[in-house]
Amino acid sequence: MYRFLLTPRWWGINVFVLLAIPFCIFMGSWQLSRFEARVEAHRSADEQVKTAKTEAARPLADLLPVDQSTSGKRATVTGRYDKQLLVPDRQVDGKNGFYVLTLLRTDSGKALPVVRGWLPGKADAAKVPAPPAGEVTVTGALQASETPGDNGVSNQGGLPSGQTAAISAASLVNLVPYPVYDAWITLEKADSGMTAVPATAPDNSGLDLKAFQNLGYTGEWFVFAGFVVFMWFRLLRREVEFARDAALGLVPDPEEEAQQPTAV
Repeated sequence: MYRFLLTPRWWGINVFVLLAIPFCIFMGSWQLSRFEARVEAHRSADEQVKTAKTEAARPLADLLPVDQSTSGKRATVTGRYDKQLLVPDRQVDGKNGFYVLTLLRTDSGKALPVVRGWLPGKADAAKVPAPPAGEVTVTGALQASETPGDNGVSNQGGLPSGQTAAISAASLVNLVPYPVYDAWITLEKADSGMTAVPATAPDNSGLDLKAFQNLGYTGEWFVFAGFVVFMWFRLLRREVEFARDAALGLVPDPEEEAQQPTAV
């Protein structure tokens, strides 16, 4: 009854199944490992942000370029405050408001974006205290340039003069006549009247949409593997039932029909 398994058609089906199932399991396991790696990176990043608060501050130059190992570290830099910008639609402790971003010009000729604090409500320059005059030394958590559209960062355009949607060198270089560091810091202690902006974990280290996409793909690949097995058993069952019916004479034998002469 199972001699049909030796036919070329079933050889092709069996080879496909034997290749497809391990491939689906491998891909599912790989996507699961990606998700687990992101979970571990998330834990490590949160721990890094916490431990960085107790570490001694280091000169900015020693921590550049910003990567997952330096993001959140305490950096110190000296310069003079220059142009001030507002970053609207930012939340702190679940409340909507705006960041106060001031460019700190250093002796290197570059400017470092410094988030001096956060204020509630709509972005309004009249609410913002003026930055300290003269040379200042600031200390804060180092952060990588933001990417508009990622991690809740707005990619809104057409903002009023004096505002920027993202804190990034690519955005700020068009607003000031001098080069800007591809990084920024958020002050540990906000300037008078403002709330300090907490440091965030490095990019690609949190449980973001990409992480849960990996988890979703894991489920899909395992479902595909199960579907292949299900379809193989379904085809097998249908073939067995057809062979049994043919043996009982319930369906015509295709070979006998082919041998019968055609009526003229």
